[in-house]
Parts: sequence; structure tokens; C-alpha cells
Amino acid sequence: MEILAHTRITIWEGASLWLVDAVPGAQRSRQQTDVHAHHAIQVVISLGGTFRLETDRRAVSGDVAAIAADAPHWFEAEGLIALVFIEPESRAGRAIRRTLFEQDALAAPPCTFVEDFRASLRSAGPGQADPAVAEAGRDLIKRMAGDGPSHALDWRVGRMIAYAADHIDGPVTLADVVSLTRVSAGRLSHLFVEQTGLPFRTYVLWLRLSRAVEAISAGASLTEAAHQAGFADSSHFSRTFRRMFGVAPASLRMA
Repeated sequence: MEILAHTRITIWEGASLWLVDAVPGAQRSRQQTDVHAHHAIQVVISLGGTFRLETDRRAVSGDVAAIAADAPHWFEAEGLIALVFIEPESRAGRAIRRTLFEQDALAAPPCTFVEDFRASLRSAGPGQADPAVAEAGRDLIKRMAGDGPSHALDWRVGRMIAYAADHIDGPVTLADVVSLTRVSAGRLSHLFVEQTGLPFRTYVLWLRLSRAVEAISAGASLTEAAHQAGFADSSHFSRTFRRMFGVAPASLRMA
């Protein structure tokens, strides 16, 4: 499998930070990801490298760009960049979604916070423990979210999300969560789509993928990560990863 990037992933509740050193375009056969969509707000920040984030409407490059959760897009990069993935149901995610994506799924956020973020990463250093890197990511997200109000998440959807996260290593269905909310399956399904933008089954698949990525970042093989996250096998995991991130997981070498 052709290596497209060397990647270091730091994960904390509600978000993750990927430090990606993308192989120069002249040294790889593919210059762009497949079109893909994932259930996370993605913020891209140059750390000396270059990138281009593109939808079917427009493209953004430069110091920083952001794409809304579940928005189909392409991505290409060369050199060192940071990818910050933010759970859209988190308080910060709801605030960022409200401030950045009212007009378009692709945005160029203000650059005022970029230098502080870069400085924090330089202070953490390449060999520093993940908590220092996570702190830089948390501060970035906090500044992007600001102190303004965010849309409240319905408590029933919150319970569904919590249940799925707690049982993601096994089967999780809509029928499993009906008793938690005291509403019908049909109403619950509609409410979940209304609040999150996707069906509960698709959300569970995203949670499985996130759990598998966390396992890989901790040193697990693709097969081990797939089983830990409740995938049938590593092939199912790899197909899901490619559909949601646009590249095969084996093309990212973990640091």
C-alpha cells in the first residue's frame, strides 16, 4: 500500500487532533482524496505545508479552512498540516456550527488564533506527550467556539449518543434505545436525524470508526482495531474509513 502521509493522532472527549506530514505530490500517484464525508467538523491548519479543501461549490486553501460535518468534499495536502476533528453534537461543535456554517459548508475561519495554536504545538514539541498536544487542540476549539449560545441538544438524542458510545463494541440498534426515551421508534428516528443530520444507524457506524481510529493511534493493528470497535472484519473497517476519510487507513503511517 502506497504511504500518503505520516500521521500522529491525539484523541480526547469530543475531538481529535491529527498531525499529518503528507508525502510530496511528486512522490505519490494520487494527488487528492476520494470524495468523502465524515460526521465531524474538520478544521485544517497549515504548519508549514500546503493544502486545498474543496466542495462541488468552491475551494479554500491558505492558512486555515473548515468543513462542516457530513459535507462531501475532496482534500489534498503536502507537507505538515494539522487536522482538528470536532464532534458536532458537543457544546463547542454546536457553537462552531452556528457561527461558521450558516451560509456554506466550507468556511475560512478568522486567522487570529492560528499563530497561538502553532506556538502551542511548537512548545509541545514532536516528542512530547499527547496531553500537551491535546491542550493545544482544546484551546483552539475553545477560541473558535467562543462564549456565544449554541443550539441545545435534545436530551433524548443525548441519551442515544451516550448509549451507543457505551456499547459500541457490540450490536447497537434503534430498538435498543427506545426504552431510554419513552417515545416511539419512528419519532425517535426522526428526532435523531433532525438533531444530528444523519440516521442513528449511520451515526453508530461513525462511532465505530472513531473507536477504531483511537485503537490504531494507540498501536493496534487494523484487524485488532476493527474487532475492538465492533466491525465484522478489517475489510469492513477499511471500506468505511475510505468512505468517510477518502483514503485507505493503510496509506497513513502512524507515528
